[in-house]
Amino acid sequence: MHNAITDVLGIEVGHYTDLSAATGCTVVLCRDGAVAGVDVRGSAPGTRETDLLRPMNLVQQVHAVVLTGGSAYGLDVASGVMRWLEEHGIGFSVGVGVVPIVPAAVLFDLTIGRADIRPNADAGYAACQVAGGGPVTEGSIGAGTGATVGKLFGPALAVKGGLGTAARRVANGITVGALVAVNAFGDIVDPATGALIAGPRDPSHGGMVCTLERLEGDLSQTMFGFALNTTLAVVATDALLTKEGVNKMAQMAQDGLAQAIRPAHTMWDGDTVFALATGKSGVAGDVTVLGAVAATTLAEAIVRAVRKATTLGGIPAIDDLATRQCA
Repeated sequence: MHNAITDVLGIEVGHYTDLSAATGCTVVLCRDGAVAGVDVRGSAPGTRETDLLRPMNLVQQVHAVVLTGGSAYGLDVASGVMRWLEEHGIGFSVGVGVVPIVPAAVLFDLTIGRADIRPNADAGYAACQVAGGGPVTEGSIGAGTGATVGKLFGPALAVKGGLGTAARRVANGITVGALVAVNAFGDIVDPATGALIAGPRDPSHGGMVCTLERLEGDLSQTMFGFALNTTLAVVATDALLTKEGVNKMAQMAQDGLAQAIRPAHTMWDGDTVFALATGKSGVAGDVTVLGAVAATTLAEAIVRAVRKATTLGGIPAIDDLATRQCA
């Protein structure tokens, strides 16, 4: 296992990265289709094709999921992914051809790098071309390229976020994986101890601030009234699940955000979790088990995203901060 979402049979990942503009996109491919669901908890989402993932709607499977920077402009990435899938004969058959089903979600990264350059259809196509089932590069890459966290004092005093992934094997040989682009308003904490990993930088002492503690006190220096954040995730399993089951898995996986991000699901985040079930193991999955494991796996991926990130666009990664204690 690579400790990556690609450990799930039937899942491939491809990135497109523009370091000069500090943006990019990540495509999760499932060429043979996967039963899909979604759970949106943040109050500032930017999404495409999420309504069709509701259990009562017709289409049962998707062929890719897009996570991308560029704010709402980044939704164009899905068009390039559709073009690539159509060229490979992958999609929902409509008699005269196929229509690839590609849900997408965006994060806001326009304040780092160049705001006038965003991932587009060509970027999505390029990500598909390099997609594969092996190890997944993490950190400041793909949809996590321009991601930042800890924005209580605004983007200028944030810490670098990124893209992370993780996977776990459960009973009967079933695998659960997660992939996440972490661009949160809140802090990143160790799920086991609650210790601060990354939070807003305080220029008065050079350390990091615990956002929840500051929210309980003087807010005069804060800049939290803007929707410039979002954590986007895909959790996947090779178990057999119904559409209802995979939507429940997405719902339970949102707990992973609460385990590793404080606060999560705010009015200024667009937190969105997609869930995929490829069925490639041939084993029926227990939704409760898979949802619980998806949450802890996603929490691990969130921490990895920030720890693997590198300094970019003037925003320091945690390894480049001289003082990291919370004060």
